[in-house]
Amino acid sequence: MQLNPGKSLLEAIDKANKDLRDLSLKIHSHPELGYKEYYAHKTVTDFMAERGFHVTRHACGIETAFIAEYVNQGNSAVDSSPLRSVGFCSEYDALALGGSGDKVAGVTAALGVKAAMEKHNIRGRVRLLGTPAEETLGGKRPMLERGAFDGLDACMMIHPAQFDVLYRQPLGVGRLEIEYRGKAAHASSSPWEGINALDAIAMAYNAIGQLRQQTLPSNRIHSIVTNGGQAANIIPEVAAMVTQYRANKNEDLNKLHDQLIEIYEAAAEATGCTVTIEKTMEYMPLHNNSILTDRYGQYMRSFGVHYNSRQVDETTPAGSTDMGNVTHALPGIHPVFNIASLEGVREPGLSTHSLLFAERSGTEMAHKTMIRAAKALSLTGLDVLLDGDFTKQARYEFEKSKEQ
Repeated sequence: MQLNPGKSLLEAIDKANKDLRDLSLKIHSHPELGYKEYYAHKTVTDFMAERGFHVTRHACGIETAFIAEYVNQGNSAVDSSPLRSVGFCSEYDALALGGSGDKVAGVTAALGVKAAMEKHNIRGRVRLLGTPAEETLGGKRPMLERGAFDGLDACMMIHPAQFDVLYRQPLGVGRLEIEYRGKAAHASSSPWEGINALDAIAMAYNAIGQLRQQTLPSNRIHSIVTNGGQAANIIPEVAAMVTQYRANKNEDLNKLHDQLIEIYEAAAEATGCTVTIEKTMEYMPLHNNSILTDRYGQYMRSFGVHYNSRQVDETTPAGSTDMGNVTHALPGIHPVFNIASLEGVREPGLSTHSLLFAERSGTEMAHKTMIRAAKALSLTGLDVLLDGDFTKQARYEFEKSKEQ
């Protein structure tokens, strides 16, 4: 009887399905904001430790990050080849309206690979990276800088959505926090004594609106005012805003950044205010490794999933993710899966970052679609360990893309 590691992987995920559903519901019922995912951190790390992973809690000096790893040296007496390694990312931060990242898709994929490695004595390493704060400041960036992804041949993740998209193209994004300082004065008795910081905000906000129509259709700029003053009868001494800007190429992202800086500084000069500008976050545009993506797509199609063409996928409007930074450091992918239907039917009114989506993400249907997608992700990860040529092709495609 021929051994089939892929079959063992799928059977292991099916066997763990109830435990995975329970884990998902626990996290879903305890939504936590970025870098405050204390419950999710403990719950997931306990889950992984109980299943034989070596767990590093509070990884990389980040309180709610973790690394869970399993290594099998195989039969090192006859196999001295380099130890191939695959990683999966897990996100578990929520927005203020609820919902919690991909919950347990990465957990599921890692469990499947580990089960196949154990049963078939497969040489390699599987690593699950618990990456907090994707919705805000991006835990993957400092984890990447501090070595959490070192040694991996590939790192992959999937994310829930309102549709099935294989070549999802999240934009790069930067976040700027701007504070203007002027001079307070009574708004009625001596307004001429004041320097109005809110005027600088208004001028900058309107100038951004003028800039927006001159940028590429794929670019995005959006702002909010976080401090507009304390009372209507006081000339605001301090005013503040936050701006996010997005583009699908790094050069366009940098160009937007420089244009925005010019606007903020011009508004300060025009109103007599001083300005402080702080860049608090920057995600790079996602680079989908086509070798890994196509293999994942083959598995998903074998499970009955249908996709649009790559051209359509890459022009579908998308948000941003710190997984983009990871895909510029090593081969990676970030497809999304429909949480509302196994047949690919899009539910009217359903979109990410909405209350309806947060509600749907806790349903039995969402769990079924996640399990299916996580199986495809896990099988792709297993191929990284089993097929040296496949892994080399993914690396070659990654290196070639960096030259372009």
